Amino acid sequence: MTEPAETGPAIGDAIPDVALERPDGGTLRVADFRGRPLVLFFYPKDDTPGCTTEARDFSALKDRFDAAGVAVLGVSKDPPARHRKFAARHGLTVPLASDPVENGLADALGLWIEKSMYGRTYMGMARTTMLIDAEGRIARIWRKVKVKGHAAEVLEAAKALAAG
Repeated sequence: MTEPAETGPAIGDAIPDVALERPDGGTLRVADFRGRPLVLFFYPKDDTPGCTTEARDFSALKDRFDAAGVAVLGVSKDPPARHRKFAARHGLTVPLASDPVENGLADALGLWIEKSMYGRTYMGMARTTMLIDAEGRIARIWRKVKVKGHAAEVLEAAKALAAG
C-alpha cells in the first residue's frame, strides 16, 4: 500500500473546530477539550487488526492519560453505531468519535487521502496522531503511525506537555 507525501497541518497550527458525532448520537467539538491537552488519534476503520490494537492500547493507558490531565479521542469515518459495537466488543475505554463523511476534521487536516493497494485506489484515513495543547494548537504530529508501542510513546509526550 502506498500513500502520498506528507501533507496537512504543522506544529503550532490551530486545530480546526469541526463537529464530530459521539457514539450516543450527540456531538462534540475539539474546542470542548480546551484548557487541557488532547490526543487525537485518527484511524482507518473499526474492527480491523491495526485499528483494534491501537484503540485497545490507548484504552489500556487511559487511566495514565487521565492522571496526567490529558484527554484522548479516537476518530474515524465509521458511523456512531459501528463505534458503539466496536467499543463494546473490545472493551474500549477511550471515547471514539465519527468524523463526517464529507468536509470533516480529517478532510480539514488533509488526513482523508487517496490510497492505493493492489492496484486499486480508494479514499481512506491516514493513520495519524496529534497532540493538541491546552490552547488548541498542534504540539506534535505522528504520521504513518506504526501501532506497536505507539500509545506508550504518545503518553510520554503528552505527560511532558501537560507538565511543561
